[in-house]
Amino acid sequence: MKKVLVLTGGGDCPGLNAVIRGIVKRALQEEDWQVFGSIEAYNGVLNYPEEIIPLDNKAIAGIHVKGGTILKTTTKGGPFSWPVQDEDGSWTAVDRSDEMIKKLKTMGFDAVISIGGDGSQRISHALFEKGLPIIGVPKTIDNDLSSTDYTFGFQTAVQEASEAIDKLVTTAESHHRVMILEVMGRSAGWIALHAAISSGAEVCLIPEIPYDIKKVQERIEKRYNCGKGFAVVVVAEGAMPKEGTIVARASDEVGYENLRLGGVAYTLSAELKASGCTADIREMVLGHLQRGGTPVAFDRVLATQYGVKAFEMVLNGDFGQMVAFKNNQITQVSLLEATKSYNFVDLDSYLLKTAKGVGISFGE
Repeated sequence: MKKVLVLTGGGDCPGLNAVIRGIVKRALQEEDWQVFGSIEAYNGVLNYPEEIIPLDNKAIAGIHVKGGTILKTTTKGGPFSWPVQDEDGSWTAVDRSDEMIKKLKTMGFDAVISIGGDGSQRISHALFEKGLPIIGVPKTIDNDLSSTDYTFGFQTAVQEASEAIDKLVTTAESHHRVMILEVMGRSAGWIALHAAISSGAEVCLIPEIPYDIKKVQERIEKRYNCGKGFAVVVVAEGAMPKEGTIVARASDEVGYENLRLGGVAYTLSAELKASGCTADIREMVLGHLQRGGTPVAFDRVLATQYGVKAFEMVLNGDFGQMVAFKNNQITQVSLLEATKSYNFVDLDSYLLKTAKGVGISFGE
């Protein structure tokens, strides 16, 4: 029997379970293949004892409607940067990639399918360069991989953000307030942009367009002066003012190397007040609500297509490749191409022009 190992890495995302189910359902149609899952990404292979579980019909029954991942996930460490505590209590990182590849061969795995975002797929490419037969599946609610039109989980995150704005509108109107909603979007403002258009926010601040606080204030006051008496601002967590920086701090968590973003809503509120804005302002950080819960139908369908395609790529020996969605077709691209550039909001895109066309301000 041939064996394929499936793992989910990076942040959790609605639709992960649907991918896993798609892989297993397709593999079960081949008599000579078995599917296994590694718990917490590569940790399941590197931990002792190993945490590898079989994935059969019973294991995947009904999981496509559930959020999260039955295989668990992690944003810390990895085969190239495994945290090790020294005798003095400090932590260092070691490269265990060669050891892991050797273990996978010893355990009899013929292929690996890694479901993850930009960072995970960079790891996938590095492992492929070392000889590991690996396939990538793109996953990120930020929709920030340039080689695919959409990543699963993004539409669910937009739906959550849109519903949050819809609810904030009613409380903002009742109290004549400015409500600032902070959504995820470290370097790309896709969630904020889509949610602002779908729910009619007055202001949308994204990382790609540094904002002028005076312009934001003017837009809010214009809204108040025309008799509306309330406004909703949606801001991506990575948005920043002109001549300013993102609101972030270094993490003290072992193995977590990224900056911890969050809090721009409160910074923006303080800036508005310091600029002379007299409106009553409230802030809300949507946070991990965007990542959780049941995936919308679009994400379930896309994720299932990704899963089936990923296993068929294993059958064809298309290693070093990642599944992609381009021009409404499921296709594949090299892992190198997939991670070469970041998917920022195109400032010349019709989506951005649409937002401006309905009067949304970007603080320019």
